[in-house]
Amino acid sequence: MDSTATTSLASLWDEVSGTQPEPDLWVVAATLAVALAVVIPHGLWRISRNAITIAHEGGHGLVALLTGRTLTGIRLHSDTSGLTVSRGKPHGIGMILTAASGYTAPPLLGLGGAALLGAGRITLLLWLATALLLAMLVMIRNAYGALTMIVTGGLFVVVSWLAGPQVQAAFAYAVVWFLLVGGVRPAFELQAKRARGGAGDSDADQLSRLTHVPAGLWFFLFHAVSLCSLIGGGRWLLGV
Repeated sequence: MDSTATTSLASLWDEVSGTQPEPDLWVVAATLAVALAVVIPHGLWRISRNAITIAHEGGHGLVALLTGRTLTGIRLHSDTSGLTVSRGKPHGIGMILTAASGYTAPPLLGLGGAALLGAGRITLLLWLATALLLAMLVMIRNAYGALTMIVTGGLFVVVSWLAGPQVQAAFAYAVVWFLLVGGVRPAFELQAKRARGGAGDSDADQLSRLTHVPAGLWFFLFHAVSLCSLIGGGRWLLGV
């Protein structure tokens, strides 16, 4: 029995850590088209933006933990906004990094995902994403957020465990393209909202108060990270 279990674990590890063949170029292009189709139209974006919010708030939460803060909870709302609450010093590098990690998290996750896919690590990407979603679910503190996480995490579990290699590859590429493309739009939306007099307590405004650096320069950082991630990640995905 022990030998069988050890063999099974070794086989599972080989599957997760091994490489898988890259999909055909037309599949990569088709998944890019799908990502654009759910990001550009306003109606679909209102729905798909929930996934970007998961990555945004997850970025806040992960960096809060990495910088020694105590993560107390995450809330996801039906208007695609979110809130991550952590305890610790209200100033200093930990708080600055935590505040800066929201708008930069989706594109950077997309960039990391593109690097894994470029190396043929499709299964590893899916498993890592599933693990992160399950870990985040534990910290969700409202019903809508829990439902969103269960649906999203459940989709990853189904694809990771039940789908064939071609479906897994297409799904993985679509997710990474979505993070790269969808990671560009929120900062522009926030900047436009602030220009109309709204969102006075945005991440950029919090960072401005923490660092005495104008909010406009933080927006420049958000745009630079998202656009550079899109370009770099896109090159990895397209193999150019």
